[in-house]
Amino acid sequence: MQVVILAGGMGTRLRPFTSNIPKPLVPVGDKPILEYVLVQLKHFGFKDVVLAVNHLAELIMSFVGDGRKWGLNIKYSLEDQPLGTAGPLSMIKDLEDDFLVMNGDLLTTIDYKDFYKGHCSKGNIATISTYKRTVNIDYGVLHTGDDGRVTDYIEKPEYHFHVSAGLNMFKKEVLEYIPQGKKFDIPDLIKKLISEKKFVGTYCGDYYWLDIGRVSDYETAIEIIKEKEAEFLYNG
Repeated sequence: MQVVILAGGMGTRLRPFTSNIPKPLVPVGDKPILEYVLVQLKHFGFKDVVLAVNHLAELIMSFVGDGRKWGLNIKYSLEDQPLGTAGPLSMIKDLEDDFLVMNGDLLTTIDYKDFYKGHCSKGNIATISTYKRTVNIDYGVLHTGDDGRVTDYIEKPEYHFHVSAGLNMFKKEVLEYIPQGKKFDIPDLIKKLISEKKFVGTYCGDYYWLDIGRVSDYETAIEIIKEKEAEFLYNG
């Protein structure tokens, strides 16, 4: 099984922690975020990893090397310019018929193998992992008619959404829909596939997930690892 890890972003929302180091190398506990990801991928049977890098790429390449430390075969795709989250795929040769694309800053306990098998068995061109998020509104929300009269009043409502978890399984066929050498994001790709009537599925399991995109998320990740690190390393 093959995975492409997107590790080329500048991590601007996580500054000052990312001022001098790339976000995937920001430490959570005594390990970089990326190391948790690599340990998990090995645990679930992935062997070949491509790291799509750009910002401070040399630091990532120096730390990760060829991946033998984790029993992985790691190669690199170096962008001359930012290509978004889907654009880098157009530069990678020898992609397998089905492969995983994921962000390099995720803290999760997802069962990668089950995700992969589910994607392959359903015949989707793309399968998006999802996570249920709850949004609390701290105000009274008014529903009104066209005449401005109130039709309902909901005090501090709670809304539930299934959001993209930043892990996506793709068939190699998706490369036909990605422009060469241009910035193109995964949401753009998904919308294109839907418009072309291609099958795009979802995967939702019972797992923990945290996108370490903001300082508050980073602080949460540190606390989670402090309490439950073994759950993310499988005692390895």
